[in-house]
Amino acid sequence: MSDSLNAPEVLPAAPPAPGGPVRHTRAKGEPRFPDGPKADPAGSHFERRIRSFQPRRSRVTAGQADALQRLWPTWGLDIDGRRIVDPAELFGNTNPVVLEIGFGMGEATAQMAAADPGTNILAVDVHTPGQGNLLNLADRRGLTNVRVGNGDAIILLREMLRPDSLDGLRVYFPDPWPKKRHHKRRLIQPEFLTLAASRLKPGAIVHCATDWEPYAEQMLEVLGAHPDFENTQADGGFAPRPEFRPLTRFEGQGLDKGHVVNDLLFRRVPHRRSR
Repeated sequence: MSDSLNAPEVLPAAPPAPGGPVRHTRAKGEPRFPDGPKADPAGSHFERRIRSFQPRRSRVTAGQADALQRLWPTWGLDIDGRRIVDPAELFGNTNPVVLEIGFGMGEATAQMAAADPGTNILAVDVHTPGQGNLLNLADRRGLTNVRVGNGDAIILLREMLRPDSLDGLRVYFPDPWPKKRHHKRRLIQPEFLTLAASRLKPGAIVHCATDWEPYAEQMLEVLGAHPDFENTQADGGFAPRPEFRPLTRFEGQGLDKGHVVNDLLFRRVPHRRSR
C-alpha cells in the first residue's frame, strides 16, 4: 500500500501574518495522526502483488481528525499481518461478524450497524477521511458494533483471521477497473473467493453490489463457477436490492446517470468432507 495516504506534508516555511495563527508544519517522518491509523501498517513484510485498491489522498476535516485521534485506539485496527484477531475480543461480544471491504465515507455502514445492532461490522478501507468519518458517525450515534480496519483486506483475511470466523462478507461498489488491461486488479476473482471461503462459516452470505454492468457480469460468472458458493437466487441471476442495504449517495448519482445497479447474494456452502 502506498505511503501517500498518510504521508507528511512538508511545506516551505512562511512567516505568519501579524496577529494570525501559527501554522504547525510536520517534520519529515512525523505521523499525521500519532494515535490514529498507520500510514502503511503491513510495511514491506509481505510480497508485492497487484492491488485491487488505489489509495486516495484528500483533505481530512477537523471532525474526522478528532475522531481518528480519540477513537482509533479503541475502535481501530491496523492491518499489519502480525497477529491473529479474535473477533470476540475485538468487539467485546460473540455476536455474528460481517466483514465489509471498502466503505467509502461510511454512511451506509453506519446505517446498517444502527439497524442491526446484534451484528458486528468490521469495515476495512484505506481512505483516511472515510475512516475518520465512519468513526465519527459511530460515535455520534452511539454505535458499539463497528470497528474500522486500515489496510489491505487480503492480508487481514490471509494472515489475521482464523477459519470460519466470519458470518458474512460485503463488497459494495468496488473499483471496477474498467480498462481491459486493469481487469486483473478487480477484487472479485477466483483466488480471492477461495481465500474468503476459508474464513467464512458455512451458510455465510457474500453480498456484492456494483453499478458497472460488465463487472457485475464477471462477478456473477466467477461466483457462479466457484465450488464453495451457491447463488441464493433460484434462477441463477442477480438479486433484488435487499432492504438492509441502504441506497447510498454514490449509488443515487449512478442511478441518475442511468446506471443499472446489480446485487449478488451467494451463500457459502457446507464444507466438503474428505473421504
